Amino acid sequence: MSSNVTGAPRGLEGVVAAQTRLSHVDGKNGVLIVGGYTIEEFAGHVGFEAAAHLLWRGHLPDRAELTKLSSQMAELRELPALTLEVIRGAAAAPPIDALRMACATLSLGLADPNAITPEADLAAAMRLTACFPTVVAAHARIGRKQEPIRPRKDLPLAANFLYMIHGKEPDPSAAQALDTYWVTVMDHGMNASTFTARVIASTRSDLVSAVTGALGALKGPLHGGAPGPVLDMLLEIGSADHAEAWLRNELSQGRRIMGFGHRVYKVRDPRAEVLSRAAERLGKAQMENRQLYDLALQVEQTALRVLAEAKPGRNLRTNVEFYTALVLQALGLDPRQFVAMFACGRTAGWCAHVIEQHAEDHLIRPQSEYIGPVGLKIS
Repeated sequence: MSSNVTGAPRGLEGVVAAQTRLSHVDGKNGVLIVGGYTIEEFAGHVGFEAAAHLLWRGHLPDRAELTKLSSQMAELRELPALTLEVIRGAAAAPPIDALRMACATLSLGLADPNAITPEADLAAAMRLTACFPTVVAAHARIGRKQEPIRPRKDLPLAANFLYMIHGKEPDPSAAQALDTYWVTVMDHGMNASTFTARVIASTRSDLVSAVTGALGALKGPLHGGAPGPVLDMLLEIGSADHAEAWLRNELSQGRRIMGFGHRVYKVRDPRAEVLSRAAERLGKAQMENRQLYDLALQVEQTALRVLAEAKPGRNLRTNVEFYTALVLQALGLDPRQFVAMFACGRTAGWCAHVIEQHAEDHLIRPQSEYIGPVGLKIS
């Protein structure tokens, strides 16, 4: 039997599936460009709402545009009653599952949930991006047998999230660190969840459906990452003196060292560079986290040396998960929430890709290579 496709690459590796102006990942040189800016130039210098504007509109906002977008998103943070009911029903579920369930309900508040015009897409993007932190905060408090705290309109998105989680005005350094984290993970090329969103959008399905699908893809451990286990690793190692023996034992047992290695990056993940600085600032501002930060620095250097010796040529360098764990832990968050926190930042990128795909209006329909039997007959 003949086939038009031969030697199909596993996982579509190396296949270009779309053209985009949103982000570019250069794994060989450790470069991430978002909307024309390197991530080092961007994250920590541009706030989350402004970064979202760049992805959705194609340029950084001026003062009037930023004020308008921030105000619009602040008005959208309140959750519908049905969404809160779903979150209460999912109180025992992992936060990423609760977020996926809640996301699907957020289309009910849109003027036309099935519309895929630029105006409808932007309205849905603002709603999801504004509501996701409220969902995660409400789920966390309900899980602790506490009532959710209503969002405030006078705080930026990151600061408001910390207020809803902890019930008090957040420390400016903490709010800045969370804002930096969300901008850092906002978009990252054609990863599995982004591709999922674009495939769904390519069928002319709506933005909420596309983002709900993206959340399902993110949940998988091969994509959603392991910042929680990074924290477990650091706590188990305990002191720098124990690091090398612990790491070598893990490798001898065939286990992966969490926070190192990346499917794309063959040098240090540039997002790790940004988040290491955010973690350092938090460590200095919050002395109770300084000891963990210092341990992380020592473990990182030991791990890089041990991995280079044990797996030569693999280029297993520090990835974004390593310092994500330190930043989110310092913010007082439960490791179970880490993947959902990632989604709160990435949703702005997912929405931007859906907007881009809707504008292209072309169905994504790859072929497969058949490797099964032929000529079978029913006797």
